[in-house]
Amino acid sequence: MGAGTHCPYCALQCAMTLTATDDATAPIAVAGRDFPTNRGGLCKKGWTSAELLAAPSRLTAPLVREPDGSLRETTWDAALDLVAERLRGIRSEHGADAVGVFGGGGLTNEKAYLLGKFARLALGTSRIDYNGRYCMSSAAAAGNRAFGVDRGLPFPLADLDDGTTILLLGTNVAETMPPFIGHLAGAQAAGGLIVVDPRRTATARLTDDGQGLHVQPAPGTDLMLLLGLAHVVIAERLVDEDYVAARTSGFAALRRSVAQWWPERVQSVTGVPAATVRAIARRLAAGGPTFILTGRGVEQHVDGTDTATAAINLALLLGLPGRPGSGYGTLTGQGNGQGGREHGQKCDQLPGYRKITDPAARAHVARVWGVDAAEIPGPGLPAIELLGSLGRPDGVRALLVHGSNLVVSSPNVADVRRGIERLDLLVVCDFVLSETAALADVVLPVLQWAEEEGTMTNLEGRVIRRRRALAPPAGARDELWILHELARRLGSAARFDTDAETVFEELRLASEGGIADYSGIDYALLDSDVEAYWPFPRGGAGTPRLFAERFHHDDGLARLVAVAPRAGAHPAPSSDEVTLVTGRLLEHYQSGAQTRRVPELLDAQPEARAAIHPATAARLGIADDEPVEVANGRGTVRCRARLTTDIRTDAVFLPFHYGDEQAANLLTSDAVDPISSMPEFKANLVRVTRLVEAGAGS
Repeated sequence: MGAGTHCPYCALQCAMTLTATDDATAPIAVAGRDFPTNRGGLCKKGWTSAELLAAPSRLTAPLVREPDGSLRETTWDAALDLVAERLRGIRSEHGADAVGVFGGGGLTNEKAYLLGKFARLALGTSRIDYNGRYCMSSAAAAGNRAFGVDRGLPFPLADLDDGTTILLLGTNVAETMPPFIGHLAGAQAAGGLIVVDPRRTATARLTDDGQGLHVQPAPGTDLMLLLGLAHVVIAERLVDEDYVAARTSGFAALRRSVAQWWPERVQSVTGVPAATVRAIARRLAAGGPTFILTGRGVEQHVDGTDTATAAINLALLLGLPGRPGSGYGTLTGQGNGQGGREHGQKCDQLPGYRKITDPAARAHVARVWGVDAAEIPGPGLPAIELLGSLGRPDGVRALLVHGSNLVVSSPNVADVRRGIERLDLLVVCDFVLSETAALADVVLPVLQWAEEEGTMTNLEGRVIRRRRALAPPAGARDELWILHELARRLGSAARFDTDAETVFEELRLASEGGIADYSGIDYALLDSDVEAYWPFPRGGAGTPRLFAERFHHDDGLARLVAVAPRAGAHPAPSSDEVTLVTGRLLEHYQSGAQTRRVPELLDAQPEARAAIHPATAARLGIADDEPVEVANGRGTVRCRARLTTDIRTDAVFLPFHYGDEQAANLLTSDAVDPISSMPEFKANLVRVTRLVEAGAGS
């Protein structure tokens, strides 16, 4: 009988059954399993996920950097002794905050929890953050200030099935999480699927043949579009007045803030016709099951929190959050992007989504950890500040990386690479030699998804089980074991268990009473297939739908927060510039460290291509498939052009799955949203030029 588990990729966490095989290249067979998010379906990545388990590039022994610059294999004892010795020396010379930890949204809840505990107790450092700062931080900040809580979808995904109007802003679910599109069929049938994206993506095409509407605003103008929609809702008296009066505060200020965003002005900024702005607002207010969903396309900006807030404001004006059959949500990207931000990887949080500055929260977690609250460091630095401090005076001198490929996924990545070169010590835990691991002083080989036990929390806030299906290679180790061994070598008196279920039991206690309360969940409950949505308090039940009666602010009201565009947030391109838009491809995931090692996926998309409109390409003298340079003051990407009418003439698209000279993040800015510290990934100005290949012409 096979093991029931979930896909190692996105936050949809599609269910699958794994069965051992005799095939050395794919030691387990993958079968889709019926589950509300995927209903037995999987995407290309899911179907091929077993191939990575036996990839020839799999790491099976620790590696250490030799004086000549090469990496050589060593024993676990030697590697861990070296790391502990170097960490002790760096802490002694520079202080505890000279050691940094960078986590990932793909780690299990148990690993994310123990990593946060390890940083604060075994290392004594405040310098911990994670790559979810690149993905979900603006959506989280907007949700927290509007609702008092951050759960990506505050309702089960299956609720979308009955939706007759669904507004998707900045998300390409047809390629990033293909099984999701089955939940859009009702809206398509009703002609009510509305997709906002500057590209004509596979998701945008779902609106064809009368099934909905694709809206193609200029990059970086989503905030103005949303302000215009709110203006129409208020001006045409489409507001759910009873709901707004009973369940929100801040309406008067919001009404004043959107008064200047009449549809014709919105058209002049976004390029979306005024008639279309009015038609969308009227459709959203027409009644029937209605949902507004946002993704990274509208959030990964220096004004991403305000843009997500504007979407929430629109939903609240229409009375959607908490209304049966309707709602607002944001689509979490990474596999455990939800759970990964709840239990201590973020620089300002403790388990249970507690604020690290809250004395009561510190006291509660300290009791669970068996320490004095004063031993828990205060807030640290968000990711961009943390990385900017690498190797600087009074900055981070040693960095431990878990579940992240920094030198591909970080913005302004050339600067990150320079920071890594300044470090005294870089330790990377990974199961392949990613671009970041290749720069490390010590590489520690870890387990993959099918080789470990644990839990994940999907985009609905549903806690699910990851089950071991096969034994790992002899030389790989569980990160729980690695943290235990390092803590022991560092002389920590704190408890660091190596068994996932035991760690989860401690996580339950640490989260109890917090916003993300897992105290009523245990492995036995999850193994019984009970639907476990947090908050799930001890002795209580799960919460599949939030906001039915109240929001999570003390007064129970949601906040309508007036927002406005900031001058200079998105500079207009000059005559020889276009706006760079980055995103995903169907075949690849995140930095590509995994999917570029699966032959079928790599063969389908072996390299980055710059998608350019034919009219733009003609103006620049670029033909299809010709080599081009995409460049700005931060860096240069060299790749081939792909001409397509699916993109606006004022933009170019690059996927962010590739490394080295094809890393899209060579071009992206490390300027951040002032509220969430989210970097600007989605609207950076670049120049595209034809690249003359060596030997061509004379």
